[in-house]
Amino acid sequence: MRNINIYLKHTSFWAVLIVVAILLPVTKANAFFLQQKNKEGEVILDAKPANKNALFKAGEEISYKLSVKNTYNEKQEGKFSYIVTSDDGKKIFENTADFSVGAGSSKSLSVKVAPKAAGFYHINFMFNLSAYDDTVRKVFGVNPEAITSELHKPDDFDQFWEETRQQLSKVSPQYKVIFRPDLSTKYKKVYSVEMKSYENLLIRGWLVIPTDGSKFPVHYRVPGYVVELKPNMDNDDYIAFDINVRGNGNSKDVVHINTDNYSTTNIQDKDKYIYRGVYMDCLRGLDFLYSHANLGIDTSKIFVEGGSQGGALAVVTAGLDKRVKVLTMQVPLYADIRDNYSISASYKEQVVPFKMFRQYKNQHPEFTWEQFYATFDYYDPQNFAPMVKCPVLMGIGLLDQFCPPRCSMALFNHLGSTNKEFVCVPNSTHEVDFNYFMFQNLWVREKFRIP
Repeated sequence: MRNINIYLKHTSFWAVLIVVAILLPVTKANAFFLQQKNKEGEVILDAKPANKNALFKAGEEISYKLSVKNTYNEKQEGKFSYIVTSDDGKKIFENTADFSVGAGSSKSLSVKVAPKAAGFYHINFMFNLSAYDDTVRKVFGVNPEAITSELHKPDDFDQFWEETRQQLSKVSPQYKVIFRPDLSTKYKKVYSVEMKSYENLLIRGWLVIPTDGSKFPVHYRVPGYVVELKPNMDNDDYIAFDINVRGNGNSKDVVHINTDNYSTTNIQDKDKYIYRGVYMDCLRGLDFLYSHANLGIDTSKIFVEGGSQGGALAVVTAGLDKRVKVLTMQVPLYADIRDNYSISASYKEQVVPFKMFRQYKNQHPEFTWEQFYATFDYYDPQNFAPMVKCPVLMGIGLLDQFCPPRCSMALFNHLGSTNKEFVCVPNSTHEVDFNYFMFQNLWVREKFRIP
């Protein structure tokens, strides 16, 4: 202020007005800046279950530890609440309390929920504070190996699939194995593979063979929902075989259907439904492997893998064909389709697969859910599960809405194998994480005795 006063002594009245006019906006701007600075910040929330995988035993108390960090320059206060619901949206428990956390400080909370019956539950932690509102959404499971579901297996299910396999056997595969030097490397030879499958339809796949040996186990991958599989260059100790079933990847010559309509193609007729041919395409892939042992394929060590739709295809393949020696799957789509229907009905927005099924139903009002099940009961991977006898590893994400954990575990519990394991990834949606795949690699190597 001293410098300003000196300036004023030697300045006219009008100059003073100009200076004041300039200083006032600056002063207001500074005040606004300080006010905004006080408002800047966030509340960082974290919720961790007492058990790392968010799975609890029968009779065990469910417990979460919450950490709340306030980076605002002012105290945050308001309400903290949490609500527990079943996976199909039914409210089970709710609690609300006053909550505050000081400026620039942290606070911890413990939330305990009474033991629950076998199943999966949603728990939402909600903070409604002075300058911050947020919800942390989690899912926990209780005694998942005790989850049960009813099998809706048609009386002629086995006969239907036996007749389908017989029809496939009458189709001459006319295999073609085409070396692709443009895709090959010093360490891997890549081949494009073609074959005729169910209804004489041409399908394709990719075969990648390491160059540093003469005989290898096989990693056989089946595709996700309208997903293109490309040459798998990541396996050093396996021959990698990837099949693109009809309508997927480079197998779209005849069947070329978008994602909205793929799963509903011919849904009104179990004999013509798209997945009848798709399931047979996967078996035709096994036929190829067994007929080409001369390429270094160890047919005694074939493991099939798939995620999402691929998880369903992997289960079906291992169920129908005992040539599969090991099965690994992640987030298997379509599992326990009837319970999936009930769970998905509680969603605010529909997702795969019932997004497509409900959309089809709305477009065809004469088509009933009874008609839907009359077809899909022949294709629900859960109905193939008791036929699977080989070792199985399954990975699921607890936040998955496409493949609800309850449905995946119902399928798992129906598996006929006595050598089966599952891994739950608590913070994943329709996926698993890197740690799962690291474990899967070690798990398969142990099954095949690969050093």
